[in-house]
Amino acid sequence: MKKENWNESDIPDQTRKVFIVTGASSGLGKETVIELARKNATVVIAARDLNASESVKSEILNINKDANVDVQELDLASLNSIQKFSKVVNKKYKKIDVLINNAGVMACPHSKTEDGFEIQIGTNHLGHFALTGLLLSTLKNTKNSRIVNISSIAHKSGNIDFNDLNWEKRKYKTWGAYGDSKLANLYFTYELSRKLGQNNGNPKVLAAHPGYSDTSLQRYSGFFKVLNKIIAQKSSIGALAGIRAAIDPIAQSDDYYGSPSLGEMRGHPVLLKSNELSYNKENAEKLWKLSEELTGVKSNID
Repeated sequence: MKKENWNESDIPDQTRKVFIVTGASSGLGKETVIELARKNATVVIAARDLNASESVKSEILNINKDANVDVQELDLASLNSIQKFSKVVNKKYKKIDVLINNAGVMACPHSKTEDGFEIQIGTNHLGHFALTGLLLSTLKNTKNSRIVNISSIAHKSGNIDFNDLNWEKRKYKTWGAYGDSKLANLYFTYELSRKLGQNNGNPKVLAAHPGYSDTSLQRYSGFFKVLNKIIAQKSSIGALAGIRAAIDPIAQSDDYYGSPSLGEMRGHPVLLKSNELSYNKENAEKLWKLSEELTGVKSNID
């Protein structure tokens, strides 16, 4: 049965389940690990800022003194960091129930990752592509596991130039690059789901968008800082879309959850459809091959 006002009370007990959440030291990721730990999940806070991550851990333990919270350093803009993180996690955990690829940057000034990728496609897509590939064997060996990629309504403005993924031949557009990275999240979701066998495959692969939520992602735009105060919903509401995709028993591979109201900017998560372009199989295959070439990571699908 579909529920149209899905909220924190719908999250069942998550005892003995292991969740990895990237970018969980602030914003949507922080709200996600707080809610999951409240329901007794083991949560791995995967983020760059260890001090901020430890602060989140302390906040969680004040809510649930018995919570199992693990802080691990992860910089999605560094393939070396991703490799190190994956080695630690694969050794420490025999199972991973859910990987939530949440970390991201938005509309930031032009710069490159440690490996020379445009910062937004590099962090938001390529970093998570590599991370997922390196954790996939453990996810596949975990019964009823899931991968959730956090996209955005901004994917609707994306139109990836596969001959210039890193914006080296064109004038850089901050919002264009962001839209491309969020469209890439969806191409990745649907292509990985196809490769794993969709609903018969394990893990299930889903996507979510948080609507327009008040987070630090908007720090590069004065306009959006003002708009936050007028339109934005609380980050705790925005985080529910990813949580629902991660744990709702009715959710299936390829599902896309998000806020439905006010142009998909507000509201509790429901099942939606991403835009038509995001389902383009040829583009998804192109991005997959290009991502493998750029990251050097090939997922263990078989």
